[in-house]
Amino acid sequence: MFARSTTTPWPLVALFTAGYLAPYLLPTTVGRLDAGLPLSATQAGAVGSALLLSSAAAGFLLASRVDRVGPRTLARIGLALAVLGYGSAALTHAVPAVIAGAVVGGFGSGTATTVAASGIAAMGVPPREGVRAWGRDPHRASTLGLLCVSALAGAVYLTVPHLGAGHGQPLAAIALTSLAVWPLTGRLPLRTTTPHTRVETAGLPHRRAGLVLAGTLLCWSLAQNSLWGVSGRIGLTQAHLSEVTVGAVFAIALGTGLVGVIGAGALGARLGRAVPIGAGTALIAGCIVLSASAHDLRTFATGEIAWNTLYPIVLSYVLGLAASLDPRGRWAVLVGSASSLGTAAGPLVGSLLSARAGFPAMGAILAVGLIVIAVPMTGVALQTGGRLLLPGTVRRRGGTPGAVVAASGGIPTGPVPEIGAPEQPVVEIPLDAPAIPAQGAYDTAGPRHAGATATGSGG
Repeated sequence: MFARSTTTPWPLVALFTAGYLAPYLLPTTVGRLDAGLPLSATQAGAVGSALLLSSAAAGFLLASRVDRVGPRTLARIGLALAVLGYGSAALTHAVPAVIAGAVVGGFGSGTATTVAASGIAAMGVPPREGVRAWGRDPHRASTLGLLCVSALAGAVYLTVPHLGAGHGQPLAAIALTSLAVWPLTGRLPLRTTTPHTRVETAGLPHRRAGLVLAGTLLCWSLAQNSLWGVSGRIGLTQAHLSEVTVGAVFAIALGTGLVGVIGAGALGARLGRAVPIGAGTALIAGCIVLSASAHDLRTFATGEIAWNTLYPIVLSYVLGLAASLDPRGRWAVLVGSASSLGTAAGPLVGSLLSARAGFPAMGAILAVGLIVIAVPMTGVALQTGGRLLLPGTVRRRGGTPGAVVAASGGIPTGPVPEIGAPEQPVVEIPLDAPAIPAQGAYDTAGPRHAGATATGSGG
């Protein structure tokens, strides 16, 4: 579908940005739904969860159909759904219409992200004749996409508070971004025909470790997005900050999150996997407690910024660990899908816990849960610690994973096959000398008599 070249794949980067913007703006979206519509905090969180679940469903349904439908066609369908869904939700105050628009827009965001992620992941595949070429570095493209979406989300957080109250501003920002990306889809390839090769199917290796990792990462992502979904309300109602100040904190936190992604690649395998996953999850639990119990700007900003810095670092090691369980990448896909489900359920769970127990109790519950699931996650990392940490994928705030390096420093510098890459063909090499026809030419080692030697070598 895509092949390599030396140019920067701006259409894919733009599509990546448009698809990921909705999860990044989740706190302000949920907060304004709660404030601007006759919805309770729990109901607003449920709308946010429905949006993310629709986005994840698009990834599940379309990941294997990008080649069949065509990147350009599928990208335009996704952007059109995003413009229609988010735009209609922004322009109406009827709650059913807002919910339907959020679900339709979420499916559009997931579709756009699926095309972008497929194109970025295909950059390592050798080019074929007649196939459009894009940039040759998946890590560079995905990092650039994260930079763009972080910068855009930060700008929205800084701008939206000055545009007045109401639920429509963040939704309109997502719709306008999708509309702006539309012209770039003309540079995406049309429907392509790829040869289908029959691949021998084998059972999943390391089933126990993979299932444990998938289950724990579902809970891990749920805890992260339970906090992220209500972070805006924590800053506004508990820390008594203005929307402008909360937006500035989120903008800085998103910037430090990108630094965390780059830091994970720089750190590489120097500390192994168990330490970053176990200790990192424990530190994240502390950040969640700090942020959820914040009553002033300093505590709120410290918790949010520290948490956003650690989150992508730990996630990159977890998904790199999943990739190492199966060289064909099947566990990476399954674990990433489990993470999507946890991400989608997060806003609803966070809203329920905060409504019934309060923000500090919610933070304590989430922190205890993270500490508990850190034990089996670290155990899987220790059990598989001898395997090479392959480049994996990072999903930031939900959606289809984008190809981001799981580790680079401290790893052998030789070529590493990418997950899903075709195996090298076996070539038969003819030999001029004929093979020895008889087994009698071989005998036991040790001294032998001359007659025995003549007899043994005569075969």
